[in-house]
Amino acid sequence: MDDKILEGTTTVGITCKDGVVFASERRASMGNLVAHKVAEKIFKIDDHIVTTIAGSVGDAQSLMKVVKAAASLTANILRSGPMYVQTLLGGMDGDKPSLYSLDPAGGMIEDTYISTGSGSIVAYGVLEDRFRDDLTTDEGIEIAIRAIRAAAERDTYSGNGYLVAKVDKNGFEMLDNEKINEILKEI
Repeated sequence: MDDKILEGTTTVGITCKDGVVFASERRASMGNLVAHKVAEKIFKIDDHIVTTIAGSVGDAQSLMKVVKAAASLTANILRSGPMYVQTLLGGMDGDKPSLYSLDPAGGMIEDTYISTGSGSIVAYGVLEDRFRDDLTTDEGIEIAIRAIRAAAERDTYSGNGYLVAKVDKNGFEMLDNEKINEILKEI
């Protein structure tokens, strides 16, 4: 199976007053076929920088092997040749949380919340409704899970579980399934 034809996903990034939250679902699709149910879409670059991927799995995996720097370097790599991948890159820039969307042409846009992939239209509905400038990472995690859950309900290319991570002054943390399930029960 050619990984380059696997596509469709939903990822979310949210800046909070004390850090940045990332979430994705786990499905990798190939047309209307669920090709993989445990795809990794959130990657730790270092203790204070995280990235997500949406788009062609092969291109995304190649990009993640190369990327070990900040958003401008990634944008330059994307600009150098067509890579059909949408990337969120963010983390702590000193004490300031930062979040960037990187497009396949090498564009780089900083924002307070972003969603990528085929389910992003649905996820944005949740983000638009619930985002506030004074969110804590705990509140951001709940909103991110809500956004991914909504996308997985309506986007056939999204689903099969959740990945959730945060970056704050203490560094990177990937939430375990038990914690995610506790949050899902509460919301």
